[in-house]
Amino acid sequence: MKRKQFLSMLAAAPWLASRKMKPLPNRESKGFVVKAGVGRIHGHIQLKGVNGNILDVKISGKDTDGDMAIFEQTSISPKRGTPLHIHPFQDEVFYVVEGAYYFQVGDDKYHLSKGDSIFLPRNVPHAWTQMSERGKMTVIFQPAGKMESFFVTMASLEKEPTPEEIAAIFAANEMEVVGPTLKID
Repeated sequence: MKRKQFLSMLAAAPWLASRKMKPLPNRESKGFVVKAGVGRIHGHIQLKGVNGNILDVKISGKDTDGDMAIFEQTSISPKRGTPLHIHPFQDEVFYVVEGAYYFQVGDDKYHLSKGDSIFLPRNVPHAWTQMSERGKMTVIFQPAGKMESFFVTMASLEKEPTPEEIAAIFAANEMEVVGPTLKID
């Protein structure tokens, strides 16, 4: 570390020490287990619209006071995925458990398969498409935002939504559709 950087850190130390820290939420003090193939709270959430995949809530935003949510996605929609969209308030992480996917993050495109992870920063347009016949991913949102509500809403639709209806549902859940579904190269 350069001397100038070190001295500037020392100068900030009293300010940092005097800051009032936000109290931690009064969370449950016991852990819990969610078994494989089980969706906590809602059971299996089968989507309509962007794809027909099944999402299982593993850790709800309600469990973390909104700090994080974790879902397991069973992908049963080959050549389908999400429209290009933005999460203004959330970072997103995908971990591929099985299958193959094609992602776009900003202008960059990536092929992911079993064992691969990808980080999608907030405010960066992104989309993905399922390449394999079946697949499975762990999806993490931080903070949790309204993703659980989004998935429950998409599952409760009576019919396949129009692109305009999809965009409205995205917007109601703090996301913005900014482009079409990602096509496989």
